[in-house]
Amino acid sequence: MSAETIAALATPVGTAALAVVRASGPECAQLAADIFGSTPPPRVATHADYRATDGQLLDDVVVTYCAGPRSYTGEDLLEVSCHGNPFIAQAVFQDLLNRGCRAAEAGEFTRRAFLNGRMDLSQAEAVMDLIHARSERALAAANQQLRGSLGRHMQTLTEDLLLVLARVEAYIDFPDEDLPPEDKAIARDELTRVLRGTERLLATHRYGELLRDGIKTVIIGEPNAGKSSLLNRLVGHDRALVSPEPGTTRDFIEERLILGPHCLRLIDTAGLNPTPAALEKLGMAKTLERAAEADLFLWVVDATLPCPSLPAEVSTRLTPTNTLVLLNKSDLLADRPTIARPPLVLPALTVSALTHQGFDALTAAIIHHAEAFRQDQGEDLIAINSRHADALRRAREGLESSLAKLTNNGPVELIASDLRSALNALGEIAGKIDNERMLDHLFSTFCIGK
Repeated sequence: MSAETIAALATPVGTAALAVVRASGPECAQLAADIFGSTPPPRVATHADYRATDGQLLDDVVVTYCAGPRSYTGEDLLEVSCHGNPFIAQAVFQDLLNRGCRAAEAGEFTRRAFLNGRMDLSQAEAVMDLIHARSERALAAANQQLRGSLGRHMQTLTEDLLLVLARVEAYIDFPDEDLPPEDKAIARDELTRVLRGTERLLATHRYGELLRDGIKTVIIGEPNAGKSSLLNRLVGHDRALVSPEPGTTRDFIEERLILGPHCLRLIDTAGLNPTPAALEKLGMAKTLERAAEADLFLWVVDATLPCPSLPAEVSTRLTPTNTLVLLNKSDLLADRPTIARPPLVLPALTVSALTHQGFDALTAAIIHHAEAFRQDQGEDLIAINSRHADALRRAREGLESSLAKLTNNGPVELIASDLRSALNALGEIAGKIDNERMLDHLFSTFCIGK
């Protein structure tokens, strides 16, 4: 428990119906008694007048006191809900400072919750994911992680690995004994199971990045195929300039778009002209850069013309699972058949960016492709972040090394050393570590008041 009592605004600065100022630490009960005449009953919202140290009435508020350890931080916690005038909120906050509180650092409330055992480190990170979730899927993944889904998977892997380590270390304590073949087989099976579980969790890293950053969806095609018109139609306003003159887009344009439960980073690019002018070449270079990083492609083709070829740098990346061919300008086809013939392996839709024809099917197809990125672990939606992935990779290295030594009759001391390295790496995810610098870096990304 910290000896200091901290305070912060828990809601954004600005005019609103309500604002919340919170404090956490050993002086919260006394603060409540000094300000309101008595400490309110724990976990009961109480209406009261808030008077500053000089007796001035600041506001009529609703105050809630939570006695530790049954609070968010695991300490005594005081929350004051006042009217959402920023001057009132700031006055309440300043009064708490005048009464001896210290201004909270970024993420300090959640950091105290972690240090006091109210949540593990993966749950603490989920708090920030929950605040910044950009889509329904990101929100669902953050909620599950906050409720301990990743922690439960890590606990299972850790417990299984501890059993293997205990088996191996038993033979270190009795050096005259060799590891019998039957025990080696059991240890190999158990290690293989832990390794597969580690790899399954590691496979969710890409999906985690997509949930946090959005699915990078790149619109490609020849000049004047209707790429910018498609972007404008999807986002619902004129984001890109549109002209009958080819080559209007010379640089890429990015917009975020929510489609169903997914967030897309929709990127309109310069046309891929087979015979570009000097300025077009610069735009095409940017297109190739975006294409190299794309998660999903929307290849826009003029349906009234033969299907063009694409540069090898782009065409080699296109697959049926990451590409939709959009045969645009269907409104010009009338009764004549579509001329464009995309590669048969790529799914194609006939659309019109001008009339909106085919856009319901397009939306459904994009959502279907986005769903393919999802990685479930049984009933849990797991989406690890880069820190988790780094720890899991190091755990995998230790597991693979120990498994190889076990198979080749290596020394049990070295096998145990690899297993301990893997165990420490797994422990980093839930926070079973003592690394102040890492915690400082992690919680510095949080907002003040959380």
